[in-house]
Amino acid sequence: MTEGETMIRRYYAYVDAGDVEGLVALFQPGAVYRRPGYPAMHGREEIAAFYRAGRKFRAGRHAFTAVLDAGDRVAVHGEFHGELHDGAEMELRFADFFEVGPDGLFSHRDTYYFAPLG
Repeated sequence: MTEGETMIRRYYAYVDAGDVEGLVALFQPGAVYRRPGYPAMHGREEIAAFYRAGRKFRAGRHAFTAVLDAGDRVAVHGEFHGELHDGAEMELRFADFFEVGPDGLFSHRDTYYFAPLG
């Protein structure tokens, strides 16, 4: 397993466990996170606030179909199986693109997901 893949697996393990402090520590202090339907999040505090109160999911698990490590860029394709805050189950395919800084922490993340446009 490459260094990038190890870090990605650690990140998603923190997300699935609800460990906001653990996952945020993997980002640089000034990191930027972009995902559809949300304004860009700048810095650890905004990213942490999203994971504490902004996510539409109550809980879930990520499963990977591919992890591609190009050194300073790591791409993930996979599926998320989870539960919304109202208890409804949901499944979602996603793709994430991470940039890794020279310090080994994430500097940028862009998320894309497959969802109906209606």
